[in-house]
Amino acid sequence: MAIEAPLSKYKRNNILIYIAVCLGLAGWFAYDGYLNQSFISEHTTEEGNPNGVLVFNQKSPPAFVVAALLLGGYLYAIRQRKLVADENELIVAGKERIPYSEIEKIDKTYFGDKGFFTIVYRKGNGTEAKRRLSDRQYDNLKPILELLVEKIT
Repeated sequence: MAIEAPLSKYKRNNILIYIAVCLGLAGWFAYDGYLNQSFISEHTTEEGNPNGVLVFNQKSPPAFVVAALLLGGYLYAIRQRKLVADENELIVAGKERIPYSEIEKIDKTYFGDKGFFTIVYRKGNGTEAKRRLSDRQYDNLKPILELLVEKIT
């Protein structure tokens, strides 16, 4: 029986908040740069040239919209990432496979307080590697940690 830990709601919600902030800033700067006549007249020189603040408010909205689209694309790309602990190995994000036989130790000192634990393991070529798994990255980590401790002891 495999235990799965999906992408955390914390990470998804933070990305959604960043998208909302980018779109909100784009709307605010576009309003001030193009529609708010008192703001435009306040930030225009006597010769009729816009100052730096007005130029920023006119040129930055597309950059904020692009940033929101990129964040949305990133969220779409990582939506299916998960941590899977099956009978023989730990699969991280569908790419990295860590067999239980290669795990040397698990440092769960900070799991209760800060929500992360570290796995120290040997790669196939003999080099030591560390992998930190956090509850800010994945939900449902406690059952996976319990299974890992059970498998390596």
